[in-house]
Parts: sequence; C-alpha cells; structure tokens
Amino acid sequence: MKKISSIIFLTLFGVITFAQNVTIGAQVWMSKNLDVSTFRNGDAIPEAKTDEEWKKAGKKKQPAWCYYNNDPSNGKTYGKLYNWYAVTDPRGIAPDGYRVPSFEEWGDLTSYLGGNYVAGIQMKSKSGWLNDGNGKDSSGLSFLPGGGRDVDGTFRDLGGYCTLWSSSGYRRDGIGRGLSYSTEDVTTNFISKKEGVSVRCIKD
Repeated sequence: MKKISSIIFLTLFGVITFAQNVTIGAQVWMSKNLDVSTFRNGDAIPEAKTDEEWKKAGKKKQPAWCYYNNDPSNGKTYGKLYNWYAVTDPRGIAPDGYRVPSFEEWGDLTSYLGGNYVAGIQMKSKSGWLNDGNGKDSSGLSFLPGGGRDVDGTFRDLGGYCTLWSSSGYRRDGIGRGLSYSTEDVTTNFISKKEGVSVRCIKD
C-alpha cells in the first residue's frame, strides 16, 4: 500500500482511504471499530463492567457495552464490544450518516476483495495478530484482533480473532463475520445475542 498523503492511500484494489473512511467499490466504511457510549439520540448505552452486569443485560435483552477486560486502553486500540441488543436498538448505535452493515453488505465487501477464502488477509492489519498471523491490509480497513465477551462475561481471544456484528439475525443468534490469526478466510459466525463483539459501520 502506497502512501500518497497524510490522508489518502492507494491500494492494490484501487481503494481510497481518507482519514475516517475507506471507500471500497460502491461502499464507504469507517476506518476503525465503533467506540461510542451513546445512541444517536444521546441516550446512554449502559456499560457492563462486571460479569453479573453483563449476564443481566443479556438475560433481560438490554443493550450493553464494555472494553475488553474492562480496560479503557483496549478501547483506544480495538473500540468497544457490544451485545446484539445495543447493535439493533431502534435509537441507533451508528453515528448519523452511518449504519451497522447487513450480512449482505459484508458479502459485497468480501466479494470485492476476492471472496471469503482470501479476503481476510486483505482486511487484517499488518501487525497485532498472534503467531505472525498478520494481514496485508491492502483494503485499508486494518481490522485488529479485538476478541470478544462470552454470555457469562468471560473475555476471550484478544490477539487471535476479530468478530464483527452485522445487522442481520437468525432466530436466537445474530450473524457476524470473523477473521482469525490462523487463516486468510472471512468466516460467517452465528453469535449469541448475549455475547459482545466489535462493530464496524458503513456509510448510508
């Protein structure tokens, strides 16, 4: 990836990256994971610090977010982890002008980057992944392995996996996309709505 200026980059796929957005084909994506603590209307999204708070939010189907290991320094790098109820709340978790992408929109992205079997290495950041499982980041999306939070509040997989919500769901689960340190794939993940994973927004 060749740096053209402090705010514009050109990549192998003809992708143009601006300071906050990455244009890929007909789509415009945020360049970082979501890191907001309020809905679009200003209402607070509750932070769940303890395991009990996290489990309670899931049981009651209420929105919640957290930092990985409840450490704000992780938020600076990876953004926040959100449960499904925060992601799909009608007040809107995405900033004005953006939305949480549908499963189909994730599919359009991976197709543009060569398909599910190879798109992962184009999407992963060039550093930060376990066992040198870094990507080429020719997309400019720079996905980092931010891990997740299980239904019971346990944190998992920092450094190894990146899981991201879509706005699409199936019965008891939400549907997301996943990247791993060990493969070049982009996987389809059925995620309990009570779990916490990352969000990357797409422009309306």
